[in-house]
Amino acid sequence: MDSVRRLYERFRLLIHEGAKFGIIGLIGLVVNNLIYGWTHIGLGLGVVTASTIAFVVTAIMSYVGNRYWSFRHRERTTVHRETVMFFVLNGIGLLIQDAVVGFVHHGLGLTNNLASFVALNLGIVLGTLFRFWSYRKWVWAEPQAADGDHEKLEPALAAAPGTASTTGDEAGSPH
Repeated sequence: MDSVRRLYERFRLLIHEGAKFGIIGLIGLVVNNLIYGWTHIGLGLGVVTASTIAFVVTAIMSYVGNRYWSFRHRERTTVHRETVMFFVLNGIGLLIQDAVVGFVHHGLGLTNNLASFVALNLGIVLGTLFRFWSYRKWVWAEPQAADGDHEKLEPALAAAPGTASTTGDEAGSPH
């Protein structure tokens, strides 16, 4: 039992991030399939066009959920940088998804609705694996560990005993 606990502790962050990412993903999957069905079957748009429209709506929803819930504890850069990185990497995920949809529909000639939905969801799974890995690596990175030399320098930067230190007030003023 102790080894299970140690294993959990070792992968705790990955498990928690993966679970939250998965919940956002499941919600996105439902939204994506509903929009895809409406645009492809209901409106008669092509499979790749319907897939792309559904993806864009889902990506916006996913950005908000992942930034403010799944990866909220990770280091932040500027919102502009995170947003650009998120959507660039989502663009790659979209290419993966649309490649599967296009291949099944146009390459294999499987044009019925069941084949379209299977292809869409297979593309979503493959794109999602890429997105989870890339979000953790490039969009919301882990906090950087302090350099080992940082601790060695810290005592040297502290004021020597018996000397005045500055704390934002004027040097030497009583506190």
